[in-house]
Parts: sequence; C-alpha cells; structure tokens
Amino acid sequence: MSNPALPDLPTAGPFGPEEFAAATGVSRETLALLQTYSEILTDWNSRHNLVSENTLPDVWHRHMLDSAQLEPLIPAKAQTLADLGSGAGFPGLVLAIMRRDRLKVTLFEATKKKADFLTAVVEALSLPVTVCTDRIEAAPPQIFYAITARAFAPLDQLLAQTHKFVGPRTICLFLKGQKLELELTEAVKHWKMNIQKHPSKTHPLGVILEIRDLQHALQRHSHRR
Repeated sequence: MSNPALPDLPTAGPFGPEEFAAATGVSRETLALLQTYSEILTDWNSRHNLVSENTLPDVWHRHMLDSAQLEPLIPAKAQTLADLGSGAGFPGLVLAIMRRDRLKVTLFEATKKKADFLTAVVEALSLPVTVCTDRIEAAPPQIFYAITARAFAPLDQLLAQTHKFVGPRTICLFLKGQKLELELTEAVKHWKMNIQKHPSKTHPLGVILEIRDLQHALQRHSHRR
C-alpha cells in the first residue's frame, strides 16, 4: 500500500526501472522480475484498486524503491521474514524478489482481493513466499529473523501484533512517517526496545525505524524481581 503517513511529493525527474537499478544495484534478472510484478500490479489495479491509482505513474520510486531501501538493513544471515499487512506487496514482496535465493518470506494479508493478488504474483514469479490470509491475531506464534511493515498500524499496535514473532535476534524494520515521535512516546509506555532511526531515501519526512530486543515492559519488569 501507499504510505498515508507521508504527503505526496513529486519525484525529481523521471524515475523508472533504469533509475531504480542504478539506485539499488540489482541484477538484470531481479529487475526483470520486478518489472513483471509492476505489470501484474497495473493490470490488477485497474479492477481491484490495490494501491492509489495516482501513485502508479511513480511506482518505481513511491513503492519499489521505498520497499527496496530496507534490503541492505536485513542481515545477510537472515533466513525468514514476515511482512505484516502486506497490501499489494510493499515492502515484503519486493524484498522477497531481491532475496529470493536465500530468504523465505511470509506475507500476512487478510483482505481476500489483496491476498489473491499476492498469490498470483508469487506463482507467476515462482517465489519462495507464503501468503497467510489469517488475521495476525489468529496466526500461531513463530520466530522470524526479520519483520517488516509499511503504513500498517500505529507503532504501539504494531508492536503488539509483532511480539509473538520476535526472537532474541529478530530485527524489525518499519517504514514510518512524520508522526513517528508521537507514536514512540506512546509505545515506550508499554514496550522496551533498542531503536535506531534511518532517514528514508524516498521522502524527506520518512523514517526507517529499526527495532531490536523487543520486550513488553511488564515482561522485563517481572524479570527483575
């Protein structure tokens, strides 16, 4: 999905597949897969409104690059990734394409038309991806090396959804907007975590929030007794 936490900004000049490849260094094979993904998105979006129609002309910057900027932050040894509230596949499906040879990705998306779209792309590109249509609250606990989300929920709610997927070495990478500081103020009332903020490469008000060592505040307090 697009990120409603950030206002629209015009891209400085044309930004298409070639500019994306120059910005990310992806191989021609990876770029070809992303182009196919983009074509399937354009086709489906004409019928199902998966992303805002006015963002499609800028899909390579607004959606593809916004998602791809997380890839360098994912540890090389990561083997599994969960993307929460995947929508049309941003960022999870882009990351699955970029790391397809070494990362198993689970996309959590409860809306049927979006889950059907994700499944269609996964099958068309033969990706090592599972599309989970259960609501996250109903999904069984399991540990992932990395967890991503974009414009899915306020941070406090997002961490409550994330917690059952977090292990000692899990890294969370959340694309956030200009309300991040307010969200952090609320989240730290209930959660203990180590955070690092990275500036977005696609929007001056955007932030990549990196979280490690996530624990519920009550859980940590009980450990001290």
